[in-house]
Amino acid sequence: MAVRETVELTEKEERIFQRLLDVVDHFDLGTQLRVAGGWVRDKLLGKEPTDIDIALDNMTGQEFRTKVKEYQELIGEKQKEREKQKEIVIPCNPDRSKHLETAKMLIFDAEVDFVNLRSEKYSETSHIPTMEIGTAKEDAYRRDLTINSLFFNTNNNSVEDLTGRGINDLKKGLIVTPLPAKATFLDDPLRVLRAIRFAARFDFTLSEELKEAASDEKVKSKLGCKISRERVCQEINLMMSGERPVQAMSYIRDLGLFFVVFAFPEKSNPPVVDKCDWCCVSHFEAAWNVVYSVLSGVSYPMLLDEQRQLYLYSALFIPLRNMFYLDKKSKKIPVTSYIIQDSLKWKTCLAEAVVSIHDASRNFAKLVLLFESNNVALGTLKERLEDEYLDIPTDILKRVYAGLILDEIKDLWRVALLISILSYPEAENAGETLSQQDELYRRKQKYIRVERSITDLDLDGVWKCTPLLTGDDIMRVMQVKSCPLIGEWKKRVFKWQLAHPKGTKDDCIEWIKKSRSKVAFSTL
Repeated sequence: MAVRETVELTEKEERIFQRLLDVVDHFDLGTQLRVAGGWVRDKLLGKEPTDIDIALDNMTGQEFRTKVKEYQELIGEKQKEREKQKEIVIPCNPDRSKHLETAKMLIFDAEVDFVNLRSEKYSETSHIPTMEIGTAKEDAYRRDLTINSLFFNTNNNSVEDLTGRGINDLKKGLIVTPLPAKATFLDDPLRVLRAIRFAARFDFTLSEELKEAASDEKVKSKLGCKISRERVCQEINLMMSGERPVQAMSYIRDLGLFFVVFAFPEKSNPPVVDKCDWCCVSHFEAAWNVVYSVLSGVSYPMLLDEQRQLYLYSALFIPLRNMFYLDKKSKKIPVTSYIIQDSLKWKTCLAEAVVSIHDASRNFAKLVLLFESNNVALGTLKERLEDEYLDIPTDILKRVYAGLILDEIKDLWRVALLISILSYPEAENAGETLSQQDELYRRKQKYIRVERSITDLDLDGVWKCTPLLTGDDIMRVMQVKSCPLIGEWKKRVFKWQLAHPKGTKDDCIEWIKKSRSKVAFSTL
């Protein structure tokens, strides 16, 4: 990766930094202004960062922000309402690895953070450090990685590499901690996941010392016990939303962190098998290969941000979808639900969505076979879908069955279809199998055929269709005031609509009237 020697400022960045220097000069603050961390790293990599973090050497962020506001008033610059709303102070929150107060504000429509330089001292019993105002060098060495320890000094427009390693490691594509890795991780175990995230983000390599430290049992224990699950989940979600989530999950597996990050319930049925983590990451890799094979050169209205997230987590936990545990009320709960809700602290609705995708993928697997088979399988399907009141034409059976599946999974049907294409037939070495171009092409074509069949049958959005008859309508046609089986008849009406896509309300009423002769409605 090409690394620049100097930072090239945009016109807006020059205006922002000059404004801040004017504040320093006007109030004679004697402050050195340094842009810290990720902004400098990204600038040297030729990227255009959006967030600007200003590190101050002799005052707090809130104190400096107050001076900036005073200066704005002196020169007659009125604040916009949006700028006032962005003026906030984020207090320190050690439980979330936020160790110092940060003041935020908008300057020329750019978000700028102010925080003082600091040094950190950790005790052996806590990951929460004692904070003190420090020097720029102390601040550089207390950072998580050398590539994030660089400063840009706005007073002389120079890059400061105070660890002596930041620029060189950036050029090498190497993820290294400024201080010894094991001590760094024992102080703050969350830095293990940050190291993995940055390695995956930039396609960099973890140093051998770092990998050894990340695999240390004491470090893993502290990561599992001392860091909040919400903070762990935030790091994992950032990995998942990046360009190389497979690389991130592979590092987590290879370093023995899988069961720390994705904590399982104490007991499950069946028990967790050996190399379960390898199997999960193998399916995850396969999912990545499949989805980008499918999307290559094809335009589909699928995989929005939330759907992409659900697809990846669903793929990662495919090997667990038959595993359950008993809660305090002896109720069977999917292990996947436990991991998502208790381990990752996701919302219940997201856990339910992943479980629903797993369930729907089984039905889609049958649908895939149905679309690809001859009429031999239709006889069995006809017996399954029909009843004494509903005669479904053979040529419409596929539409009815597909419509019922889509009605269950709704907007996530493309995700579930992809998962079914991925997971059947199952294989422990799914990642290796689906990295082969001929197999990828075969799965891609299978997905395209089924997806087009569903859209050709005009089923996309079928769950949004208004029922031709309501429960009250059905009771009026049946000439009864109440009926405990109305729910069953509402489902039957939906199947009738699927079987008769051009049918009208009157047609549906006529069908129910004819059905009355087959049953004594007075017994309903």
